[in-house]
Amino acid sequence: MEKPQKSEQKKACANCGAELKYKPGSQQLKCEYCGYEEFIEQAKSSFEELELRHYLKTVGENAHTDTIELLHCKNCGANQHVEENFKSLNCVYCGEPLIREDVEKEGWILPGAIVPFQIDAAKAKGIFKKWVNGLWFAPDNLKRAALDPEGLHGLYLPYWTFDADLFARYQGQRGDYYYETRRVRTKNGTRTQQVRKTRWSYAAGSVKGFIDDILINASERKRREIPKKIAFWDMKALAPFNSKYLSGFVTEKYTVSLKEGHQWSFQKAKEIANTWIKRDIGGDTQRIHQVDIELSNETFKHVLLPVYISSYRYNGKEYRFYINGQTGQLSGIRPYSFWKIFFLVLFILAIIAIIAIFAK
Repeated sequence: MEKPQKSEQKKACANCGAELKYKPGSQQLKCEYCGYEEFIEQAKSSFEELELRHYLKTVGENAHTDTIELLHCKNCGANQHVEENFKSLNCVYCGEPLIREDVEKEGWILPGAIVPFQIDAAKAKGIFKKWVNGLWFAPDNLKRAALDPEGLHGLYLPYWTFDADLFARYQGQRGDYYYETRRVRTKNGTRTQQVRKTRWSYAAGSVKGFIDDILINASERKRREIPKKIAFWDMKALAPFNSKYLSGFVTEKYTVSLKEGHQWSFQKAKEIANTWIKRDIGGDTQRIHQVDIELSNETFKHVLLPVYISSYRYNGKEYRFYINGQTGQLSGIRPYSFWKIFFLVLFILAIIAIIAIFAK
C-alpha cells in the first residue's frame, strides 16, 4: 500500500510569517495581521467517487488514507481536530476543556470533497445576536453569551454520501377513490351525503433510476444530532478537498464507520424506492406489499460540511445553537428565564387588580 501523505494544515504568511487562514466565501487564505492574501490553487480534476465494495471488502471499515491529530472530549465524546494555535481549547459541542496533552493521531478516510464556509465568523455572530435579541424571556446570560467572540465556533462536520443505480421489483395494490351517496338523519329530517370509498386493484412492476448523494451524518447521533432545519447544503458547491480550507476552523472526525453509514443509506434508498413505486402504481392511494431492491455501481465520498456552533449552559442544562456555514440558516432550542416570566405574570395580575378596583 502506498504510504499516506501528511495533509498540509498550516501555511505561513509570505509577508509577516503569521499563519494564513481560510477566508469564508472566497478561494483565498488571509493573514489576520497584515492583510496579505493568497489564492488556494484549485485541483485540475473534480473530486473522485470511490468504489464502495473495494473499501468494504479490501480495506475494511477501519480504512484510512491519512492520519489526523485529534482531541477527544471526555464529556460528550466528540473527536475534534484543533490546530496548535487555535484560541479555544473547549469542546465546540459541550464547552468542556480539551487538554492539549491528550492529543492522539488516528487514521481516517481522507475527505474527497468539501463545501467551504461561505459566511465568516463576524456575520455568523451577527445572525446569532439578532436571533437572541428577538427571543422573549431569554436569560440575560444568554444575551451576554451572544456578545462573546469566543462563544461561536466554525466546525466542519463529517458526512458520508452514497450514489448507486437502483432497480426494484414490487407487488402491491392501486387504490382509486369513488363516492357513494347516502342519506343520513339530522335534527331536521334527512339529507344526502357523499361517502368516499376506495376501489383496490392488483399492481406489479419495476422501477429503476440513479440515486445521487444520499447524505448520512457520520457523527455519533445520540448527543450531537444536527437539527433538520439547518442540515441542507447545496451539494453542487462541493469542491475537491484541500486542507487549506480547514485553516482557522475545527474539523470533526467521523465516528460512524463507512460500513454503518452504508447500512443507514440503504434504509434511505428503500424510502426513495417506495416513492418511485407509488408514483409508478398511480391512482389516488397505494399499498406496497413486497419490494426486492438491487443496488449496483455503488460509490461513496467522505465530505466535510460547514456549521457554526454555540454551546450554552443554563440551570444545569446544556443548550446548543447551530448556524449553517453556507446558507446562514439558524436553529436552536432556547432556554426561558423563570424570573422574567414570573415578574411578567405578577405585573399582569397587578394591572388586572388595578382595573378591577377602578371599575367598581
